[in-house]
Amino acid sequence: MRSAGSTDEAWYDDDAGPVARPYTMTGGRTAPERGRFDLISLVVARRSATPATALFPEQARIVELCHHPVSVAEVSAELDLPLGTVRVLLGDLLGAGLVETHEPPTLSELPSQELLESILVGLRAL
Repeated sequence: MRSAGSTDEAWYDDDAGPVARPYTMTGGRTAPERGRFDLISLVVARRSATPATALFPEQARIVELCHHPVSVAEVSAELDLPLGTVRVLLGDLLGAGLVETHEPPTLSELPSQELLESILVGLRAL
């Protein structure tokens, strides 16, 4: 209900562009259906893939941005969107085969302390 003195002025200016809540881009989802998307996971667009359906503008920007490997954190910062929203959009793109991810190694995949010390000893011997 409007008061008699209210106006129809927008609270944003022309430079802001269209305003959409992040949950509208994700259909209310808060977690991706596919993929883990760690902050430092690298995302790259698949060159040969074409979308089966029309992409949202944000998804198209992600695909464009990811022609070279980009971290999930960089995608979020570049699009000025919350990290959770970007993860959901990336999950959709991953499911559509438009992007692929390169996850950081887990602790079990990292070299052991013993191996690193052996390498260091070998380097010092050079």
